[in-house]
Amino acid sequence: MRAVVQRTKGSSVTVNNAIIAKIDIGLTVFLGVKKGDQDADLLYIIDKIVGLRIFPDEEGKMNKSLQDIEGEVLLVSQFTLYGDVRKGRRPSFTVAESPALADELIRKAKDLLLEKGIKVQSGIFGADMQINIINDGPCTILLDSDRIL
Repeated sequence: MRAVVQRTKGSSVTVNNAIIAKIDIGLTVFLGVKKGDQDADLLYIIDKIVGLRIFPDEEGKMNKSLQDIEGEVLLVSQFTLYGDVRKGRRPSFTVAESPALADELIRKAKDLLLEKGIKVQSGIFGADMQINIINDGPCTILLDSDRIL
């Protein structure tokens, strides 16, 4: 499982010219699921997202977490995080999970964040979405459960 986590001052998702999700200060998380990802991968990623100390403290140092600042999450499914371009120029998505199984894990991700007291908005799985982000910093972190498990 991969997540691109961006510290944001605000972000939103638009589908068919209508804003369907919007957050203020927090994290915009693009989440990709690969074949074989399990609940352990999901738990690792969610724990990291919630606990990342990437928000500034009173001295301006990255020392506070999403929970510390009572921030929000905009969660967006993104299978293209598993695009493989090692051969040729057109991405191959053969390692990305099937839509049904990926959607299930994305829904679980949202539920886990809510259980941890995080306010969550999300995109629509499989939709053509436009994402508007005010990246703060910029601060972007890449998480990958394969690198740890």
